[in-house]
Amino acid sequence: MSIAMEHNLLNDFQHSFPLTATPFDEIAQQLDVANDEVLATLHRLTNSGTVSRIGAVIRPHRIGVSTLAAMAVPAERLTEVAQIVNAYTEVNHNYEREHHFSLWFVATAPHAGHLEKTLADIEARTGIAVMRLPMLQDYHIDLGFDLSARVGHGTAGKANTGRFSDLAKLDAEDYALIAAIQAGLPLLSRPYAAIGESIGMTESEVLARLKNLLDQDVIKRFGIIVRHHELGFRSNAMVVWDVPDTRIAELGHCIGGSGLVNLCYQRPRRLPEWRYNLFCMIHGRDRAGVLERLEHLRDQCGLSEFTHEILFSRQRFKQCGANYVVAPSTELQVA
Repeated sequence: MSIAMEHNLLNDFQHSFPLTATPFDEIAQQLDVANDEVLATLHRLTNSGTVSRIGAVIRPHRIGVSTLAAMAVPAERLTEVAQIVNAYTEVNHNYEREHHFSLWFVATAPHAGHLEKTLADIEARTGIAVMRLPMLQDYHIDLGFDLSARVGHGTAGKANTGRFSDLAKLDAEDYALIAAIQAGLPLLSRPYAAIGESIGMTESEVLARLKNLLDQDVIKRFGIIVRHHELGFRSNAMVVWDVPDTRIAELGHCIGGSGLVNLCYQRPRRLPEWRYNLFCMIHGRDRAGVLERLEHLRDQCGLSEFTHEILFSRQRFKQCGANYVVAPSTELQVA
């Protein structure tokens, strides 16, 4: 596959991946390449780490629970503590950032009790407090990357408008399907048939349930999940703002709809240690590009008057898909 075709494969199928019996054949037809070339390229990009998986991004709080968490880890203990945190299957992202709170991770679990047990266990094993920062409101979440852009960003424009929906009403078969696709689709010519065979469903049942989960907004995005660092977006900053609660919706909608960020969401303050309540993420190919985009954002949304901090990432310790569903008998797992 040529560089141009590889670019189109990664750029065009991060969203709206075909929900058909032979999705890779459909992609090959759209890209005008041989069928086996698509699968071979995806195998290669997965093995190299450029592609994390092909599958679902679950909308927060539709099933299970999750939280962003931060720890103030002494520099001499950072590697040790990061390894402890990484070992939990509940942790799917773990980064060092430029801040006193140096270790930032996301933990996901089927229910609140499981999540709290995980965080408490991390505290007990490390002797370091974990600051819990669950999402209260999302204004824009799209970790797709426009590979044609000078600075990486997700789909521009429309910000989310409402608070989280209630937990979705799913049956046992839905949960079995979500558990089966959490790690991604198998790279086979008929991936949905293989998924169905593993959980006692037909191919058509798998496809129908996936479409229903998309319609219910349980699955926010279904497609190729890429790793931004391997694609050249080697700089990313979490920018946090202290804004009046009375203006958080206005400003969150502006940031989320700006086309300048991948993520924008409200999280709780944790006074006195943490004063910030509005977060956004900006990815770029270099630090200067991220800062330039941030300046545009500040001007566009009138953010200059508000106290903020810029937390650039230093190291990526872990990045994988979230595990929202576990077998009912599964206890807290440490990999």
